[in-house]
Amino acid sequence: MCRVLFISQDNYSQDEIDRAVSRAFNHFGISFNKGEKVLLKVNLVAGHKISRRVSTDPSIVRAAAKIILEHGAAPFIADSPGIDNFKNAAEKAGFMQIARELNIECKELTDPVDLPVNVGADFHKIQVSRYVLEADKIINLAKLKTHGQMYLTMGVKNLFGCVPGRLKAGWHYNVGLNREKFASLLLDIYNGVKPAFTILDGVIGMDGDGPTSGDPYNFGIIGACVDALTMDLWLCKMLGAKLEDYPLYLAAKKRNMSQCSLNPDDVEGDITPDKIFNDVNLPKTRTMRLLPRLPFLERLMTSRPVHIPELCIGCGRCAAVCAAGALRHENKKLYFDYSKCIRCYCCHEMCPVKAIKFKESGLLKLVNKFGGN
Repeated sequence: MCRVLFISQDNYSQDEIDRAVSRAFNHFGISFNKGEKVLLKVNLVAGHKISRRVSTDPSIVRAAAKIILEHGAAPFIADSPGIDNFKNAAEKAGFMQIARELNIECKELTDPVDLPVNVGADFHKIQVSRYVLEADKIINLAKLKTHGQMYLTMGVKNLFGCVPGRLKAGWHYNVGLNREKFASLLLDIYNGVKPAFTILDGVIGMDGDGPTSGDPYNFGIIGACVDALTMDLWLCKMLGAKLEDYPLYLAAKKRNMSQCSLNPDDVEGDITPDKIFNDVNLPKTRTMRLLPRLPFLERLMTSRPVHIPELCIGCGRCAAVCAAGALRHENKKLYFDYSKCIRCYCCHEMCPVKAIKFKESGLLKLVNKFGGN
């Protein structure tokens, strides 16, 4: 049985996107009942222009919403940015325009409630927006990007946005430097939320210093699946990355999840699983291999965020989002306390002008040179 469909798509022409998204829904037999509330979970990290390729492209959101409306169901667009005002961010991303065109809601995921605990979960007290649990179906509209902390962000990672606003920062602080533990949290959220379907926008994604400060990359692909973990693991390989560097794979492998076996028969469509995207600039923030997982090595083998003063506009978002209280902002200058820094890179993620970058430690440079990334 097909678990992942890869569609070749090299542009955002609305007519072509409509056909591609319709093909995805039909391939898996995804349907909707009249009156069902359907949450379209977009990727809206912060308020960026569409050309930055930070968020799910509005053409894909529009196509999915139209199909749901044709079934007589009631779609609504939603997410929870880390720090930005939701309406402003959604306007910049083009989601508010879709809501006005189609006369549907576009709202922030607020009002945290407890997520039901699944058997085998590592975390037993996770809160997500009540709108997530009240929806009859969730359609996960993710974006294909690199990610400084988690290496890649795709289908599974996109559901972290179901955690309302500043509660995300609390999870970063509680989990700390352990990326595999954070990946386990993502699996618990994904398994608890149970999206009915995932569509991944990889037409133009992002490589480099993602998920907000990287560079647009023309992957020319739309992914569709019922099982987002399988899709994410296959794409990790197709991007030329090593699974052992992907925290999500390590967390899933620790749980002995069947998706880790990567059966090529699970993949159908225009792009075969042996496809390798060339010259993808992958993050070098940490190596997951070669060195033992010892606490005193964590900071030595992990890149640290550094300030680029000439780019800074003094907005203070970086300090405001830091759950660890590891940085201070004064007169367009940042002062980092690296003894407190948990390397979540939220400061980098929330900077609107790329004024924070990663600096590899000497140990990490050595490991990456002789067998790391």
